Amino acid sequence: MAIKRQRVGSDSGGDDINVTPLMDIVFIMLIFFIVTSTFVKEPGVEINRPTAETAKERKLAGILVAVTSENEIWINKEKIPLDAVKVAVEGLKQENPKATAVVQVDSGAQSRYLVEVVNQIRNAGVSDIAVSTEDPS
Repeated sequence: MAIKRQRVGSDSGGDDINVTPLMDIVFIMLIFFIVTSTFVKEPGVEINRPTAETAKERKLAGILVAVTSENEIWINKEKIPLDAVKVAVEGLKQENPKATAVVQVDSGAQSRYLVEVVNQIRNAGVSDIAVSTEDPS
């Protein structure tokens, strides 16, 4: 007659924790955060912003437009001509219909470019537009 011996600790009977449901929840949360997050498109150049005494802090903006001291316009890391600003902003607005726009203008840029860029953004259907400035303090 053969006697079967059981080893202590090698038993797989119910002591294991099933982490599959936990992993499912983590992946669902990850997908949720990716889908609901807002991605900011950087203009692609460094700007020396002017200072302002009455500046108000603004939360995230979905559309960033930069005007350099050489009056070059940058959107989404691409240099674009003035007459193409409306088309570029319309494309970004399709990605995020509730997006607001922030124009970063270098202190050495001509002010007429700021006005023209703001008009182009407004013509693209974005009504909430702000100009980025430095805090003087």
